[in-house]
Amino acid sequence: MSVSTTSSAPFRPEITVRTLREADLQEADRIVRLAFGTFLGLPDPMKFMGDAEYVRTRWLANPPAALAAEMAGALAGTNFATRWGSVGFFGPLTIRPDLWDRGVAQKLLRPTMDLFADWRVTHAGLFTFANSTKHVTLYQKFGFWPRFLTCLMELPLASDAAPGSAQWTRFSALSAAEKRACMKACAQLTDSIYEGLDLELEIGAVENQKLGDTLLTWDDSRLAGMAICHNGAGTEAGSGKCYIKFAAVRSGADAPRELGRLIGACREFAHLRGARTLSAGVNLARLDAYREMLQAGFRTTSQGVAMERNGEAGYNRPEVFLIDDWR
Repeated sequence: MSVSTTSSAPFRPEITVRTLREADLQEADRIVRLAFGTFLGLPDPMKFMGDAEYVRTRWLANPPAALAAEMAGALAGTNFATRWGSVGFFGPLTIRPDLWDRGVAQKLLRPTMDLFADWRVTHAGLFTFANSTKHVTLYQKFGFWPRFLTCLMELPLASDAAPGSAQWTRFSALSAAEKRACMKACAQLTDSIYEGLDLELEIGAVENQKLGDTLLTWDDSRLAGMAICHNGAGTEAGSGKCYIKFAAVRSGADAPRELGRLIGACREFAHLRGARTLSAGVNLARLDAYREMLQAGFRTTSQGVAMERNGEAGYNRPEVFLIDDWR
């Protein structure tokens, strides 16, 4: 997810890029809200995202992957790279509105590409505004090409909902030994979808920062599905919401049923946490997964476009039953 603009002017020497520091986080959060809120034309740009949080949570998850652009000793913008094993994506990339069209975004993108190279990711991408030719043109310069729409969806939850029938467990409830074994099982599941796809850092971030939980569904003793959920203020969900950041089941004939069961687990978890809304995103290249979400009651509230390096599909394929949105 990104807010930036292209620039035909040469880079200015006073723009420098470094890693983001803890002392920068408050200003970085201000810039994210101001940039998105301004771009979207909100009456009060600073109300963008409400009490949801991206900056601190992503910095804590992997500090070396958070980049800061500085101009004249002040923070000009930031970008956050995320590593899911062999898959990498970036965002939010945001620049102070008074510095738009000054080449700051391109300055941040070059070391971001270096991070992807250092991580040896085999698939890379981002989420951006589908209606912004400036964003699309900028990222094309770095080898990213627009492919399928990504739908951001919400499912209202009844306050008096009865417990469902989904059988699931929480990662947080496992013993230390069970967590280690579960991490391996999750990596095996995601690797079966796309070689090297691994959510260990994401699962660890949710666990260590108490952002929510990772939900697990089983086929006897075999892991059938996993869902990494954020819940509440100070997370990527925000107050009253539970956000499915990533969820996946094994491909195959049982995948539609298993995704439905995993969504049921997420719904139950959200209800137990007092959430009024379950939110998630899905790339429309995974059309059958999208249809399952519609069947479960999700409705699209907004949409963007996934841009993928070299136009490669990665795991965005019809047979994949996976939920994420790369914001």
